[in-house]
Amino acid sequence: MISRRQFSQALAVAGLATTATTTASTAHASTPAWGGLKQVRAGLLDVGYAELGPADGPVTILLHGWPYDIHSFVDVAPALAAKGHRVLIPYLRGYGPTRFLHAHTKRNGQQSAIAADLIAFMDALKVRKATLAGFDWGARTACVTAALWPERVRALVSVSGYLVVNLEQNQQPLSPQAELGWWYQYYFATDRGVKGYEQNSYEFNKLIWKLASPQWDFDEATYARSATAWKNPDHVAIVVHNYRWRLQLAQGEHRYDGLERALQAKPVISVPAITVASDFDGPNKDGAAYRKQFSGRYEHRVLDGIGHNVPQEAPVAFTEAVLDVVKGA
Repeated sequence: MISRRQFSQALAVAGLATTATTTASTAHASTPAWGGLKQVRAGLLDVGYAELGPADGPVTILLHGWPYDIHSFVDVAPALAAKGHRVLIPYLRGYGPTRFLHAHTKRNGQQSAIAADLIAFMDALKVRKATLAGFDWGARTACVTAALWPERVRALVSVSGYLVVNLEQNQQPLSPQAELGWWYQYYFATDRGVKGYEQNSYEFNKLIWKLASPQWDFDEATYARSATAWKNPDHVAIVVHNYRWRLQLAQGEHRYDGLERALQAKPVISVPAITVASDFDGPNKDGAAYRKQFSGRYEHRVLDGIGHNVPQEAPVAFTEAVLDVVKGA
């Protein structure tokens, strides 16, 4: 998910808001407009993905986070397709039908590995350049890709702003109250946490949904539809490695060392970008903390009354952000 600081601050203010200019909608499961899924071999993976819209349209890739799946874009994707976009929605490594091609490949959740997956996915589909839009792990992947491979990114929409992990900064302690919001990452750092997540992922992730989006009234069918993505045989390993790597409790892979060195320098993102903040971001909602990380055409938008899963809670606003950032790109 997003940074520990943002999550813990959001928990502190989640119950305090008495007014909201944007309210979260009730989510009811519906049949996805994309119908069946496709598969493509890309880099280390056989990637499962949805596609809709005209084959010759400008490409937009929508990227989900943890613990979510491609159904976060069930309303956004058809809206973009109706505007002429070729929309691609891949399952990240460790989710849904996406599988590793080889059993010996390290189940690695570090940020540069997932971004490299995205570049391989684009290469496999012969997509030279795309607009990237996402939240949580998806926003981080979009930011990392835009920072490292700007020539492949037409424009960017990132929920919660600049999410590139800086390992040194991530070692700095927060206040006890702030650290409380990071409970799940400490849990994943233990063997007990791994077993607990394996045994209770359905209940565990529903709790995260509720904590991250306290005003979002999703029904059981909507949740259950996404929960099938966590039955992936590598899901637990990828999630645990992701969070342990951020705490420097797990090693990354040497193949990504050069990319990580570049990311630790906090590279500025030069492509046109719109960042979106919600109640989940708490005091960081104004975006001031990361404004300097964007050097191109830039806009920041705030959605009051919305939690972390912005594309599913506020699909109209998310769709508008994508359409608007592409206009001037």
